[in-house]
Amino acid sequence: MDYHFTTDPAELDLDVIHRFITSTYWARGISKATMARAVAGSVCFGMTTNHELVAFGRMVTDEATFAYLADVFVLPEHRGRGLSKVMLTQALLLPQLQGLRRMLLATSDAHGLYQKMGFEPLPKPEIFMQKMDLSRYDLEREQ
Repeated sequence: MDYHFTTDPAELDLDVIHRFITSTYWARGISKATMARAVAGSVCFGMTTNHELVAFGRMVTDEATFAYLADVFVLPEHRGRGLSKVMLTQALLLPQLQGLRRMLLATSDAHGLYQKMGFEPLPKPEIFMQKMDLSRYDLEREQ
């Protein structure tokens, strides 16, 4: 199959994104309206084949100092082909993500992939804090 990296919003099918994301451990049950707002407020990217979205990710960023990588996925039937590595490599080269002081992400199962992209564990995790509102999502997600 021939795959293409894209940042074109017209190629980033919200139905595909929402259908996949709503089944994940990190955003189970997220509404389509909330997902649409998240996509609209992020630098989004994906991989397509035959004009169909098969992989997606987004950076929540101020495009000056900070970014948070979120919602990265490859549809199951397209896994094992190196798409996540290709997609993330291309995404990290996007002009609006250059010169940032810090990029963060959270993962419970893809540490190896992100280490290949230059991410590493926080040297001082104790200086980071979070505020979570678990009522906004399915309570069975990670806590």
